[in-house]
Amino acid sequence: MATIGKHRTLSSMNPARPGRLLLVHAHPDDETINNGVTMAKYVDLGFEVALVTCTRGEEGEILVPELAAAASDQEDRLAEIREVELAQALAALGVTRHWFLGSPHRIFRDSGMMGSPQNSRADVFWSADVEDASALLANYIEGFKPDVMITYDEFGGYGHPDHIQAHRIAMRGAEISAERGWDIQKIYWNIMPRSVVQQGMDAMREIGSDFFGVESIDELPFVKDDSLVHAVIDGSAYVDKKTEAMRAHRTQIALDGPFFALSNSLGMQVFGLEYYTRVKGESGPDLNGEGQEIDLFSGVAL
Repeated sequence: MATIGKHRTLSSMNPARPGRLLLVHAHPDDETINNGVTMAKYVDLGFEVALVTCTRGEEGEILVPELAAAASDQEDRLAEIREVELAQALAALGVTRHWFLGSPHRIFRDSGMMGSPQNSRADVFWSADVEDASALLANYIEGFKPDVMITYDEFGGYGHPDHIQAHRIAMRGAEISAERGWDIQKIYWNIMPRSVVQQGMDAMREIGSDFFGVESIDELPFVKDDSLVHAVIDGSAYVDKKTEAMRAHRTQIALDGPFFALSNSLGMQVFGLEYYTRVKGESGPDLNGEGQEIDLFSGVAL
């Protein structure tokens, strides 16, 4: 089939049930940055999409001056602000199923960066018992019964402790769920391929701007070799939804910052493609010219 949209429409007119996609992320805004068009596209195609967010992002940097006092070292009310931002972002993407891990009985606090004073608090996500937190996630998996799951790689993309922990509990939670009877058919990790990041860096330099303050692509820990790209979701038609969702996360994403400068310099195409490494399940038949899947549900039995 030429496109995922055509494939899903023709092959799934009368499915036994809609396919279900679960995403596991560390903080509000991670879902939009990493998977915004993927989520919006699958919702639009009639799939069920759900998100588990592991913390409320209490330690996030605040980019809105008038809200600076909400920081964790002052009024410590950033969590309530980011909850609202997340709700607005998910509304923009069309996602209606969302849970904070363990809520309302358990609240895992943002851990801050590795080595920071906040990182040693007893209530932060990084300090959570992996087996206990994974069992909580397994409860959501059992209830939602996803066919496909998306989360981070073992390094959490760029080494943030909450991202690493989210990876751990997502993978262990999937194992526990399988032991209880629901086995997720395919699991993917977010990935940023080297060629795409290099294209972005080159474009930023052409307009006289740096790329997140680095001189070389080798300084970016989240960049991965292109050979690790097993799936590419073309969500070009959903860039407006992703952009709206990013704008909702206004305490975390500057409207005049590098994300939007990059999108402008590349004609918004940087937002329209999202890349994945498949770590569970076999490749489906729906591939592009590079042999990469163009549908995360390709080959999934519904």
